[in-house]
Amino acid sequence: MELDSEEFRNLKNFLDAEAARINNVGFIANDPVQFPRRFERLQDVELVSFLSATIAWGNRKMICNNCEKMLAIMDNDPLDYVMEGAYEELPDGLNIHRTFFARNFKYMLRGFKAIFGKYGSLHDFAAHHGVGDHETPSWRLVELMQGQFGDANGGATDSQCLPTQLANTALKRVNMALRWLVRNDGIVDMGVWNTIKPSQLFIPLDVHVGDTARELGLVTRRANDRRTVMELTAILRQMRPDDPVVYDFALFGIGIGDKYLAPMVE
Repeated sequence: MELDSEEFRNLKNFLDAEAARINNVGFIANDPVQFPRRFERLQDVELVSFLSATIAWGNRKMICNNCEKMLAIMDNDPLDYVMEGAYEELPDGLNIHRTFFARNFKYMLRGFKAIFGKYGSLHDFAAHHGVGDHETPSWRLVELMQGQFGDANGGATDSQCLPTQLANTALKRVNMALRWLVRNDGIVDMGVWNTIKPSQLFIPLDVHVGDTARELGLVTRRANDRRTVMELTAILRQMRPDDPVVYDFALFGIGIGDKYLAPMVE
């Protein structure tokens, strides 16, 4: 980013104001974050965060409708449903969201059952493996989860559930789930984890965030990939070292206008 000190300061002030405007309780009702917020038990929050984030692509109204569908399938009792293995009764071809089917859903739940059975929670799994000590905690967490999920599924991988090209993926959906779990300002995000600090999070890079970041001159690369995530997050850390991904609210909100407060659209 080629900005002089005054331009940088002005841009920071603008993004601070937009983040404060958009990071409010009115955001919750039309966003998938509403679903994990319904629960208090840590494992329920973790499950619903990752499941909701996994299908958080496409039309926002459809995303939220299909998150409701997943919760209904689990009888609104996610942890018990997973630990009892009730998902095995689902037909593989049951559609849950676009190209995400029951076979993908079952793949994820087998993995979570294995993690919860051995470690108690995903947080404790991450803590046990020192994820918070890693330079890129979210990518390290996915690498570790891939091992557990693969073992629980006969060695298979499923890129619908966890990205497999970790060298290149922006890891948008996982970075979003971790924003919900780690940030702790008491407004939208839940802050139920402490094994990763807010300062260690990476921006959930989607089309809206990427386009807005380029329009503002924060990044120039056209690809929404891992390298762009690294570059953009590094700049945001200059603005807010303790909480760089608070600017996700600003960049996403600017990208879609104020539609998050209106009926949800693409």
